[in-house]
Amino acid sequence: MDRKKLVKQLAVIALFIVLFAGLDLAIYQLFIKRVISHHTPGMQKMSVEVANYVPFTGSENVFPAKDAEKLEGDIPTIDGAAALLPVYAGFVESIYPEDSVIYKGEDYDTASAMHYTNTRGAYKDIVDGNADIIICAQPSDEQLAYAAEKGVELEMVPIGSDAFVFIVNSNNPVSDISIEQIRGIYSGQITNWSELGGNNMPIAAMRRNKNSGSETALEKLMGDLPIKPDYTALFGSPIGFSFRYYVTGMLAEGGVKILTINGISPTPETIADGSYPVAGNIYAVYRKGETNGNVYKAIDFMLSPEGQKIIEDSGYIPLGQ
Repeated sequence: MDRKKLVKQLAVIALFIVLFAGLDLAIYQLFIKRVISHHTPGMQKMSVEVANYVPFTGSENVFPAKDAEKLEGDIPTIDGAAALLPVYAGFVESIYPEDSVIYKGEDYDTASAMHYTNTRGAYKDIVDGNADIIICAQPSDEQLAYAAEKGVELEMVPIGSDAFVFIVNSNNPVSDISIEQIRGIYSGQITNWSELGGNNMPIAAMRRNKNSGSETALEKLMGDLPIKPDYTALFGSPIGFSFRYYVTGMLAEGGVKILTINGISPTPETIADGSYPVAGNIYAVYRKGETNGNVYKAIDFMLSPEGQKIIEDSGYIPLGQ
């Protein structure tokens, strides 16, 4: 091939790479941050102020049970989702020895019995044996396949619930949406807010990281309907999704509103009675055949009245409510 022609082709390829990289950055800066903060894996992890949920620091965001019996001996390593950090911080402060938690100012030490790696990291760690219990929403098909590949069967114990919610900019006139419309948006069949009674503006359908708890929840909601890549994100008015308490309690960012679904708002009452259509369980997950008795003691505590009160005090919905 002619050398000059080859140089020109390589220059064109390099230009496209730069353009797409710039587009990705622009999408993040202009739109994703407006609806759901911290899209990249590292930034998503740090989108929660971890220091606000460290056990044994007197944090007003952690709600331990008083006078609970402490675990002794082989202390299980616990990890979990960003949205559920206050829940397992409350469990740890209740029943873990204080010296088993080692926080180094920005993150937990590898020797600490409490870790925080978010949903993606937590499911990998439970399969790989780097965590003994994780507190998360349901796993993705890919995470289940990874466990099967490694010969690990996961036991999933429901310990509470929360709502899966959709959010828009507070200036968006649309306040209610149906399940069918959500599926229409994310399958690419509905592309303009005017189709939903809003302004004549493209819908920018935001996504989360693959294998995050909320992205998995969207995939479950879509069923067999494929999710279409969104090419209007740079120009449209965004819609995003997350879990209710993560939006209202942990981030509490202004400028967004939670949409009602089929006219029903995600309140503790509608989540508990099942009238809100997209609620889901919170799970304590461990490996089948676990031999550390403290794993079972910890989960028994989570299911006890004291543990369920931690679920409720942390902003989530306890079992049987």
